[in-house]
Amino acid sequence: MRVLVLGGTWFLGRRVVERLHARGDEVLVVSRGRSVPDPWVPVRQLWADRHDLAEHADKIRAFAPEAVLDSCALTGAAVDAVLPVLPEVPTVVLSSQDVYQAFAGLGSGRCEAPLPLTEESEPRVQRYPHRGSGLPDVPEDYDKLDVEERWRPRGATVLRLPLIYGPHDWQRREDAVLRRLRAGCRRIPIGAGNLLWTRGHVDDIATGVLAALDTRAADGRTFNLGETETWPVSTWFTQIIEAAGAEAELVRVPDTALPPDLTLTAAPAQHLLVSVARAQAVLGWAPGTPAEGVARSVRWHLDNPPDGPAWTDADTAADDAALARA
Repeated sequence: MRVLVLGGTWFLGRRVVERLHARGDEVLVVSRGRSVPDPWVPVRQLWADRHDLAEHADKIRAFAPEAVLDSCALTGAAVDAVLPVLPEVPTVVLSSQDVYQAFAGLGSGRCEAPLPLTEESEPRVQRYPHRGSGLPDVPEDYDKLDVEERWRPRGATVLRLPLIYGPHDWQRREDAVLRRLRAGCRRIPIGAGNLLWTRGHVDDIATGVLAALDTRAADGRTFNLGETETWPVSTWFTQIIEAAGAEAELVRVPDTALPPDLTLTAAPAQHLLVSVARAQAVLGWAPGTPAEGVARSVRWHLDNPPDGPAWTDADTAADDAALARA
C-alpha cells in the first residue's frame, strides 16, 4: 500500500513506519522534523506542521495514499487541520485508554468504573485531563475524546493504546527502576505496588496497528490494544530487576513517603485493567507475554541509557528518607 503517516518519527509511530517499510509498503511521513531517527529507513518525508498541511495539498494528491495512519493527533484542532486535505481512504487513528472514566480515578482517588474496561466502558466525563498541569509537550486542550469524535464520521478505525514500553520510549517508563540500578541502589522504596494497569510492548502494539491498517472488517470500529496478562506494578518492577540481572530489594514504605518518581506504586482506588478480546477476534492479533516484553525492553534501555545525570544527591536523600520509614 501507499500509506501516509502523520507523525511517525517517535516511539510507536517510528516502529510502525519501520515495519511498513520492511514489508514493502510505500510510506510518506508527514512530520515537523523536530526528532528524526538516525539511522532512519528510506521513506518519503514531508517536513510540515500538520496545522499547515493545506499548504502541501498538491504533494498529498501526488502521493495518492491508499491508507492513512494518524499517529500524533492530540487535540480536536489537530484533526480539523488535516481532514480537508486527506482523502477518504482506510484510516487508523491512535488514541489512548485515558478516554475512559476509569482513568479519572487515578487522580480522583475514587473507584470510577468496573473492570475490565471494554470499548463500551464509560468515557471520561471531564474533558481536557491535563489542563493546567504544565506537562511538557502536552497542549492545554489535549483530549483524545475530541480526536476520536473528529475522525469517526470519516469511518476511521480507532485504536485505544495502553501504557507502552520498549525501545526508544521517550518517557523511559522503566527508568524509575533502572536509574536506581545504574546508581548501585540495592534497596528501592515502593508503596503497596498493587496497581493493575494494562501495558504493551511497542513491537506488539505496532503489530496491532498494521493489522488494523490491513483489516477492512475493522474500519469504523474502536479497539483496545494491550497485553492479555497484567501483573501488579510491584511484579513489573521485579521483572525489570531480574531482566537487568541485578540484585535489589523492593522495600515497602508508607505511600506518603514515596519519592515523586515512585508514586505509581502507591495503593490505588482505581485500576486500569483492559480487555483486548475484540482486537484478538477481529484483527487476529496476539500480543506477547509481559516477561518476554520486559526482558527485550530492559536490554535495550541498558544499552541506551538516557543523556544527562542519572542520579543525584537529592535522589539519594529522597530514597533514604523513604526507606527510613519502612
